Order: sequence, then C-alpha cells, then structure tokens
Amino acid sequence: MAEAIAAAPTAATGTKPAIEMIGVNKWYGAFHVLRNINLSVRPGEKIVICGPSGSGKSTMIRCINRLEEHQQGRIVVEGNELTSDLRAIDKIRSEVGMVFQSFNLFPHLTVLDNLCLAPVWVRKMPRAEAEKIAMQYLHRVKIPDQANKFPGQLSGGQQQRVAIARALCMNPRIMLFDEPTSALDPEMIKEVLETMMELARSGMTMLCVTHEMGFARSVADRVIFMDKGEIVEQGTPTEFFNNPKSERTKLFLSQILGH
Repeated sequence: MAEAIAAAPTAATGTKPAIEMIGVNKWYGAFHVLRNINLSVRPGEKIVICGPSGSGKSTMIRCINRLEEHQQGRIVVEGNELTSDLRAIDKIRSEVGMVFQSFNLFPHLTVLDNLCLAPVWVRKMPRAEAEKIAMQYLHRVKIPDQANKFPGQLSGGQQQRVAIARALCMNPRIMLFDEPTSALDPEMIKEVLETMMELARSGMTMLCVTHEMGFARSVADRVIFMDKGEIVEQGTPTEFFNNPKSERTKLFLSQILGH
C-alpha cells in the first residue's frame, strides 16, 4: 500500500490540474467569506495556506470536498465539477481525504475499527482486507502497537496520526489538512508534522492550512497567503518568506515570525 502512495502523480507541467477553483465566491448571510478565489493545483503539488484567523482559509479547503457549499464560480476536482449532484460529490469525496483540527475519531471504537469503518461501509471492502490495509497505514504513521486501543487511551499526537491513517485507508489522490496541529500540545506537534512530511515526500497532492512556518519552508511547493477572503499573495517558500510583496503579507509574517 505504501507503494501505491509512492506512485501517486507528481507535479508536472502539461497535466490536468488536480484541483481548479475558478471565480469562487461564498457568503455566510451578508458576510462575504470567499472573494473571487482562483486557484489551480497541479497533481503532486504541496500547498500551504496561511493567514490571520477569519481569512477564509479553512472555508476554502472545505469547499473542495463540499463540506461547505460555494455560491458562485466553479470547483473542479480530478476532472469532476462540484455541483449539487450527490453522485459527483460522492465521487470527489472518494478521491479526497481530510484531516481536521479535532481528530473526529469514534471514541467507542478501537483504532483499528475506526480505520476499517469507511473502507468496509463505503468501499464495500471485506473486513480482513480492510484490516490488512489499516495495519499497513498504522505502521506508516508509526503506531501499529495502538491498533486495539481506544482513542481516549492515546495522546493527542497519536490520535491525529490515527486520523491521518484513517484518511489514507480510502486511498485518496488528494489530502486536505485543516490546521492539523493547532489542537495539540507543543511536544506532540513534531510527531504529526513528521508524518505529514513523509506523506509529502511520497508524491501526494496536499493542501494544508497551518501556521507552522517551518513546515511550509521545508515541504511546500507553494505558499498561499489569504486575508479577508482573498488570496493576497502566493509564491515559492523562498519568494514568500524572503521577498513578500504585499504589505498585508509583510505584517502577517512579522507577527508570526516575530521579526
């Protein structure tokens, strides 16, 4: 199964985008949360999205798998446009894994049961096969010995690694991370970021909302800065950190990096 991830398409020119957002707008009542978002993500590209609280970062990535519904514009994922068609939504969700700020594990199920649930019920996979795949991914995130424990018996960092493994069990082509380390104690952040870095090296298409700027420097192909519902600036980590162009970006970096 690790080989299957390693064979994921890598970023290349001339290939169809893994994700396209074209003129995307979204409102919560009168609040304009996403303003004319245009974004094209290449297969295998790693993108880190940062910005102040309330800038629309999480809403943007949640629109990619229809956890949030956009009101204007187009979103195309792996060649399938997100519309109100439930079949299209299900198809896209089968290609897109998501890891949240809160772990969202079922507390009454063991780690192994949490991982097997979707493959058995959604993919109609035999339980024995699902367990085999689940154990491969628990090895991948370095906690195979936790398989028969309940989430409440694990540390926060371990629970988040379980959540990553659970998403991978559906063999997604794209992974979305919504501030995956913000609910963790500082000593647990490193182990989750190491798991994500290993995943990034395997060629998975990744979009990650995070304030972990060290992760952005070392992993991202592109860093996107959002503010007030807009993509204000984007570039390679070198461009973004060493030569920010927007005054809003400069202010954000000075606040988060302390200089």
